[in-house]
Amino acid sequence: MGVERVEVIAPKTEGTIPDEFIRSENEQPGITTVRGKVLEVPTIDFSDPDERKLIRQIAEASSNWGMYQIVNHDIPSEAIRNLQAVGKEFFELPQEEKEAYAKPLDSDSIEGYGTKLFKEVSEGNVTKKGWVDHMFNKIWPPSVINYQFWPKNPPSYREANEEYAKHMHKVVEKLFRLLSLGLGLQGQELKKASGGDDLIYLLKINYYPPCPRPDLALGVVAHTDMSIVTILVPNDVQGLQACRDGRWYNVKYIPNALVIHIGDQMEIMSNGKYKAVLHRTTVNKDKTRISWPVFLEPPADHVIGPLPQLVNQENPPKYKTKTYGEYVYCKLNKIPQ
Repeated sequence: MGVERVEVIAPKTEGTIPDEFIRSENEQPGITTVRGKVLEVPTIDFSDPDERKLIRQIAEASSNWGMYQIVNHDIPSEAIRNLQAVGKEFFELPQEEKEAYAKPLDSDSIEGYGTKLFKEVSEGNVTKKGWVDHMFNKIWPPSVINYQFWPKNPPSYREANEEYAKHMHKVVEKLFRLLSLGLGLQGQELKKASGGDDLIYLLKINYYPPCPRPDLALGVVAHTDMSIVTILVPNDVQGLQACRDGRWYNVKYIPNALVIHIGDQMEIMSNGKYKAVLHRTTVNKDKTRISWPVFLEPPADHVIGPLPQLVNQENPPKYKTKTYGEYVYCKLNKIPQ
């Protein structure tokens, strides 16, 4: 099998976890989480008819928080429920069925069922790991979809994902327009700079099995997303944390809201006006947490840099211009950008 899945390890643990999942003390959520306070990130009514107010709210939240929740976004709750149901069903299949969709070890593509993602830090002789398994599928545009990695069981997996992608379109179009206007740009500028109609929707399912020592482990370690924007829905198990003023807080999730993360590419294009959010994921002792982020990404050969309209003598470029593929390679391999 190559890599032992966290799903396989979890049932074998009795009150303890293997050393490779124990984070250093400056990362352990039991030590580093602010207790007794839940972070209420901005909540934005996406249906507000006052567009100027909406532009201001989106721009302020993207600049000051990098994370917010949008409600009344017009994605039917049934479409979200179906997406979540088929993802959960896939991860509950027998292990050998899931392995049929495993990402090949020699593959350059991220798609498929897997465990390892980031190049993890080694401490002594132990390479640290996150308490999570995952599934990646490109769900838009049709030209990049690779159905080889789309599970055939449950049978409604494809239908549920395609339906969700269809509804996601309208949210993405509106969000990019509002983000553009919030920077003083024309409404279509950010979408165009992100790859236009070639913008890729990369769905990831994060599956975090119950963990006997959630105080010591992390599902996903502290990071900013490489994407332009990430749009996420979780199940009802708390686990998302954001860093605010150097401290870690649990984020209060509103049912049926979409959680928006500003990603690295949006920070670069806005020349630092919009901020990528530093976040991480904790795990639960008794319950399985699952989340469904959609990463909005440019094609690998698309060049991203600070937009010329946002750069001048008083505000020089703060970031290098490079292809998205080059950026991803550097970040995954921890090479300075």
